[in-house]
Amino acid sequence: MADAKVIPFDEDRPRRRPAGGRRVRAVPEPALSPEQAPEERAAGAAEENAPAGPAARGDWERRIAGGLAFLRRRITGDYEVDEFGYDQELTDQVLMSLLRPVYDKYFRVEVKGIENIPAEGGALIVANHSGTLPLDGLMMQVAVHDRHPAQRHLRLLAADLVFMLPVVNELARKAGHTLACAEDAQRLLEAGELVGVMPEGFKGIGKPFGERYKLQRFGRGGFVSTALRARTPIIPCSIVGAEEIYPMIGNAKTLARLLGIPYFPITPTFPLLGPLGAVPLPTKWTIQFGEPIPTDGYAPEAAEDPMLMFNLTDQVREQIQHTLYKLLVQRRSVFF
Repeated sequence: MADAKVIPFDEDRPRRRPAGGRRVRAVPEPALSPEQAPEERAAGAAEENAPAGPAARGDWERRIAGGLAFLRRRITGDYEVDEFGYDQELTDQVLMSLLRPVYDKYFRVEVKGIENIPAEGGALIVANHSGTLPLDGLMMQVAVHDRHPAQRHLRLLAADLVFMLPVVNELARKAGHTLACAEDAQRLLEAGELVGVMPEGFKGIGKPFGERYKLQRFGRGGFVSTALRARTPIIPCSIVGAEEIYPMIGNAKTLARLLGIPYFPITPTFPLLGPLGAVPLPTKWTIQFGEPIPTDGYAPEAAEDPMLMFNLTDQVREQIQHTLYKLLVQRRSVFF
């Protein structure tokens, strides 16, 4: 594998189209249309209204019917993806279901400020990045979907390394992630989507444990320029708890270069305990969404003003850092 590189957020990159013969839809897709198969609607209703006690026979029959209908659509290819490869049905029914126990039971994520995310329309969520592996982005995606009253979907921007890995590449596309390039981000925002970006990139996720909760540089402010062009608000997001899941006490740089990855982490349990050392520590997480920073009051040419971009970037970074410190002071324990 060639050496991985981080794509600057404001670097123009061509859009990638999904391969295969799947039907491609425009962005965004309605959550549920009247034309959908009856068994699909029944399965959704059964899942949302499942009784707290033992499931009734009729509920199980509807679940089974919905599951069989889902498998039939997968086998026959009778399902839709958007032009970025996003498969909403697979994400809602499979990927979210796999992540939800980790979110609810393992990391026990607490969400604050969810009301700061608009019920509709585009918005850019900017968050800190940490944890050695990018679990923070996935937990933020679940938080937005499960805690927001409108059950909105978060479209994360990722570095090209994600799309170079087998299996991970396909899953990332299916889950709605796309390359961290300004063109794709702007198109998603203008289509009314929620877009998530973590400007620290590998500098944040691969920093040593001794620098935990100290934000790294936010790049050249490309995310601010994109939000200004799309005239969408910027929502700062602070995540506490991810820093401690893999305490990174060393970095085998030579091995990382041989493998073509940004860093090779050494933690108290990895690689000493082998695969067991890859299990994250069950820390208690808090995700807080801050007050939106509006951008629709600026003139169209503001996106080309480097001083404005610098000031707004610094404002977002400072707000995230201040909230991190505040959450850390309020935290009773790493694990409780």
